[in-house]
Amino acid sequence: MLVHSARRRPRRGAEGSGRAALAAAAAALLIAGTGPVAAYGLDGDKGAGRHEVAGEESHELMESLDTFNEPRLSPGGRITPGAYADAWAHIQNMPVKNGNWSEVTTSPYNADALHYRDRSASNSGGGAGHSAGRIAALATDPTHRGVVYAGAAGGGVFRSTDDGRTWTPIADRLPALSVGALAVAPDGSLWLATGEATTASDNYLGSGVYRLADPVTGTFSDSDKVGGTELDSASIHTVAFDKAAGYVFAASSHGLFRRPLSAGQSTVWTKVLAPCAGIGISGVTCGVDSHYADIANDIAVQPGSDGTRLLANVAWRSGADYNGFYYSEDAGTTWKRANPTGAINPAEIGNAAFAYSADGSRLYVSMESPKLLNKSSGAGVYSVLAGVYVSRSGDANGSFKQIATSSSLSTSGSAMKVNEIGTGYQPGSQAWYDQVIAVDPSDPDHVYLGLEEVFESRNGGATWKAIGRYWNFGMTCFSYDPAANSCDGDVLHSDQHALAFSQWKDADPEVFVGNDGGVYARPTAQTTPGWRNLNESGTLRNLQYYSVRAGRMPDGSGEAVWGGLQDNGVSLLAPQGATYQGQQLNPYGEMVSPFGGDGGDQLVNPANGCQTVGEYVDLALQITNNCGYTASDDGSEDVITDIAPGDPGARFIAPFSADETDPNGLWVAGGQYVWGNSRTWQSTSGADWTKLYDLGAGRSASAVTSRDHVTWAAWCGPCSSVTDSFGRGIATNYGGSWHQVDLPAAFPNRYISGLTVDPSDASGATVYAVINGFSRHWNEGPGAGYGHVWKTTDGGKTWNDVSGDPAAADSFPDAPANAALVTKGGTLVVATDLGVFTSTSAGHWARLGAGLPTSPAVYLSSSPDGSRIYVATHGRGIWRTPTP
Repeated sequence: MLVHSARRRPRRGAEGSGRAALAAAAAALLIAGTGPVAAYGLDGDKGAGRHEVAGEESHELMESLDTFNEPRLSPGGRITPGAYADAWAHIQNMPVKNGNWSEVTTSPYNADALHYRDRSASNSGGGAGHSAGRIAALATDPTHRGVVYAGAAGGGVFRSTDDGRTWTPIADRLPALSVGALAVAPDGSLWLATGEATTASDNYLGSGVYRLADPVTGTFSDSDKVGGTELDSASIHTVAFDKAAGYVFAASSHGLFRRPLSAGQSTVWTKVLAPCAGIGISGVTCGVDSHYADIANDIAVQPGSDGTRLLANVAWRSGADYNGFYYSEDAGTTWKRANPTGAINPAEIGNAAFAYSADGSRLYVSMESPKLLNKSSGAGVYSVLAGVYVSRSGDANGSFKQIATSSSLSTSGSAMKVNEIGTGYQPGSQAWYDQVIAVDPSDPDHVYLGLEEVFESRNGGATWKAIGRYWNFGMTCFSYDPAANSCDGDVLHSDQHALAFSQWKDADPEVFVGNDGGVYARPTAQTTPGWRNLNESGTLRNLQYYSVRAGRMPDGSGEAVWGGLQDNGVSLLAPQGATYQGQQLNPYGEMVSPFGGDGGDQLVNPANGCQTVGEYVDLALQITNNCGYTASDDGSEDVITDIAPGDPGARFIAPFSADETDPNGLWVAGGQYVWGNSRTWQSTSGADWTKLYDLGAGRSASAVTSRDHVTWAAWCGPCSSVTDSFGRGIATNYGGSWHQVDLPAAFPNRYISGLTVDPSDASGATVYAVINGFSRHWNEGPGAGYGHVWKTTDGGKTWNDVSGDPAAADSFPDAPANAALVTKGGTLVVATDLGVFTSTSAGHWARLGAGLPTSPAVYLSSSPDGSRIYVATHGRGIWRTPTP
């Protein structure tokens, strides 16, 4: 999501920290990215400013995906099936130490809070209202009124029994909480396909497909898995039922799979379509390597065909010879490649979404263009949407008529019209990421289209109306003064991924929308502005955090908890009733969003929870000394200040921290350079940072830590997980001067995601390094190695693997390790994609606490007094437990 600004110029190629694009975060995508382009900024009271063009938006979204994927896939770029299942089985047999985890972020998240509207940093006031995390899938129960299921990108499945007013998690104990698809089967069971697929490529989080027989009252468990390991380590975009033929299909990043609906739970899935592999069809050239081959984006069964006619989109979004529409006339046993006629150019087929009318007479298609995507770093490309089309016969070969373009959609009330949001930015600029289309079951002419915004047509695509705008900023109706703001309620959070309809007896049919900010709904008959925001209760708790820090409130009311979020800014949870400088910070018991766009790493003064440094992307740091509170209603105060050092090679989420023994005397940050800042809370600009060390061109810091002014920095470079030249290392000034550490041959050639100094060693020579990804048992790359936790006691001269004996029940699991800390009492704690673990003695480990969902645990920090440990999960919010 963009962040608007009326004060500062764009970051790329200009001054200021510049907030631009969305970050997705949880799918392990192998990127074929585009380059940055010039930025565009406007000033004025209409909320325009610091907007960036479409190519920049897509570039940064791809960069964000790289940032989350590269650590887990390096060095080989692919994880073989079974990795997560094996790690999960090991974890189930590990001992458990200490008590229970408790959920911290249980309050509603008001991203539109009135007094957190600094115009240079916040998106509050844009109109989206309360937010949750990214929703990748939606389904409604056809027979139980008010029952809705929401699949979170990294947070599992939530159920509502009151039409979306409140939600309950029902999949927290599965080994993977990344959701790709949800579907209710003809027998009423709920099928969950893991592995988010909004990015249309391989997703490291998938652990297969699960079937819950009684979804209205039950919860998912391991025993609900359907099939074997054939869909592990995959993303699954669609699950479709062919009731007449008796099959269920799964469109995955490894091809299209099928199994009989009546088969037993352990019956494996069969791959029925993979053009590159010659499965289901022969004679199709591939044109790309195996990383991008046979990606099935959608599968649809044509109503009225007695279950025989199927249509699949198999395509790599950046273009491949095998890209196309494939159809079957025998329920998926054999396939033919369609030759669409009319407006669709077969050579331009990319990632596409299908929607048949309920009677099967019409086929609607929304399609991304690889040609435009590959040109999007150049001038004049405003969108990568090829168009929206209809086959009025329902035939996959057409003839197709184009019924919408990016240009026509931009003039339908969109906030993404060129002169509203900035040159080069129009609907469909991220059609490779956010694209969904659906037809009202009761009206073949009533179509909903989700891109960055939601569009509606009631006449088969002849005309369209934007009914879910990106935001109000830049619109003629908008004013920072709430009393003068005349915008209607047709605003949703950006980036749409899911659509679903309800048709309950004795209830008005509704359409449900899932996007990067949660779930919204409205009656299908509604033609007036407005949506029901289904995030308002705060019970859809699927926020995707990158970080968490806490500080004491000076008024003694408790702790302020801050965290950087994927596409939801930086959240602040202050104690209800807390005051600072005479202002009440949280009168309504809600979290607020002082910083907009994407949040990254976070720094908080333990002694003053209203002093924080937040990160946008690429080490774009901003500081506030008053919790980001704007006393006026129009947000005219400048309470957040840009202090970005301007590093040329920082990662999307770049590391920074305070020195552990001198937090008010030294901050350190890492990009291509290691930076130091001695002005700390008195910082007023990026000039307060000084270069301490150059890690080298093409290298970027992946972790930094400092104690007694002895600083350590891990780096990667190149960081890509699909290149044989992947590199990593550690640099330090231990001993008095900066130098690269000589790592032993046994040290894994994988991403180093965390460093922490043992406080019990006064010399600073004892340091732990935690390693992401999987061991070479699952990773194809050279030098993947074993072990996830390594230790030096001599300042980096020698290193030892302290993960333990892999065959022992109390060894560290073979799962991606993300962060580490050593408590004041000397206990080592490590966060992983499958939970948090603590060392009980050298080489021996235990699960830390009970009750923590298996959403990736990505960040650890201590409470100000050290009595509790906070963990940020990328999909289930922030949690804490007593310090072991």
